[in-house]
Amino acid sequence: MIFSSPYFLFLYFPIVLLLYYISPLKWRNLVLLVVNLIFYGWGEPVYVVIMFLSIAIDYSHGRIVTRCKAKGNDRGARAAVASSVVFNLLLLGFFKYWNFIAGSLAAIGAGFLPVIEKLPLPGGASIPFTLPIGISFYTFQTMSYTIDVYRGDARCQKNIVTFGTFVTLFPQLIAGPIIKYKDLDEQLEHRDHSFEKFASGVQRFTIGACKKVLLANALGPLWDVYLATPGAQLTTLGAWLGIVAFSLQLYFDFSGYSDMAIGLGRMLGFEFLENFNYPYLSKSASEFWRRWHISLGSWFREYLYFPLGGSRVKPARMVFNLLIVWAATGIWHGASWNFLIWGLYWFVWIGLEKLFLGKWLDKAPAWLTHIYGVVIAIVGWAIFAVEDFSAMGPYLAAMFGFGAGALDTDFLYYLRNYLPILVIAIVAATPLAAHTWKKLPERARQAAFPVLMLAGLVFTTAYLVDGTYNPFLYFRF
Repeated sequence: MIFSSPYFLFLYFPIVLLLYYISPLKWRNLVLLVVNLIFYGWGEPVYVVIMFLSIAIDYSHGRIVTRCKAKGNDRGARAAVASSVVFNLLLLGFFKYWNFIAGSLAAIGAGFLPVIEKLPLPGGASIPFTLPIGISFYTFQTMSYTIDVYRGDARCQKNIVTFGTFVTLFPQLIAGPIIKYKDLDEQLEHRDHSFEKFASGVQRFTIGACKKVLLANALGPLWDVYLATPGAQLTTLGAWLGIVAFSLQLYFDFSGYSDMAIGLGRMLGFEFLENFNYPYLSKSASEFWRRWHISLGSWFREYLYFPLGGSRVKPARMVFNLLIVWAATGIWHGASWNFLIWGLYWFVWIGLEKLFLGKWLDKAPAWLTHIYGVVIAIVGWAIFAVEDFSAMGPYLAAMFGFGAGALDTDFLYYLRNYLPILVIAIVAATPLAAHTWKKLPERARQAAFPVLMLAGLVFTTAYLVDGTYNPFLYFRF
């Protein structure tokens, strides 16, 4: 589908830029709101209604909170915050988890909730019951707005067009990064537009597109081969080769999209926060989550972990707080038991690090802790990626020597064919290229930069035109 590939951004965004820059400054938020809704509605027009509802509910709740606080009615303000949180969680829960819960109950003989296949529409029509694209992201963004207004961390936005622009801002709407209103408040009213900023945005977008299209898409077929391999035929080295390919694919897919979103935002005058910081350099599970999907980790810390008491409580309570946060992090990623298990997997490792393992890691050699951090992440991705329970156990068993031997001819074949792209991807997942670039003479960088950017756009466009494998992995989360 065109919407779930980079095609749509490449085709749609030039039109957005043209409309945006020919519009008077005072109309640009309205223009953005309209093009945002068109962009979102391209996937499923009916679900734009959900977007309108989310905008209306959280805009009005922000106003109610402000009025209650102005009158000294803290109870009313807290009730409005609670109402906003409940609405957003119910909205997300219904679309994302209803069928999962209904199916799970039916599996244990308690199927009192019906599985929904279609949503009825007025006039007797209906549409397939699917997950609205980006709902996991925009519900978190709007929910944090009301909370921040109550806390005094963000001012109430009285202009519904401006607030709607924040909720629907399409560069990051469908796959993040998760933007808090307080981080974008001033930019929604006043943002800088300059040639230098625009050029920087083009550069960042190009880098992201290359990461996603030239690296992630190239690695995806290798993972698909091993995901489809029956457990009884998996070798140890083959299983590791497959999950390493997935680990790199997911990183370049998601960080590539985040780079594209940051670049697109910059071309429109916005500055979005970074979402990745070389996560595979991590030396612990805790550090990995300070480097991976930074906006999601920050959201859960600020709006769930800290309100529960964070780490400034007794050890037993801290462990409970971590359990809640990581269970929520797991199921946020999808309505499947493997995501919950994956979240609990991270809970165990981060909990152990906070209790005692972290002190040992601080004293251990750097090379050993780096191996630990990478292995923890890769094993976690195996739980994340293999959603079929009947296949997850055999895959994990094969990784740890309980498969069909150490290696086979298939492993040697795929290693030989994918070794160049694997090496390039591994190097690209480190700051080595950036450090090398900075050490080049200024004149050499100035001469090489436009050539590299043009080559990146040409190769990316050629791949998109010729290829059919263009999924964005995080769209479904």
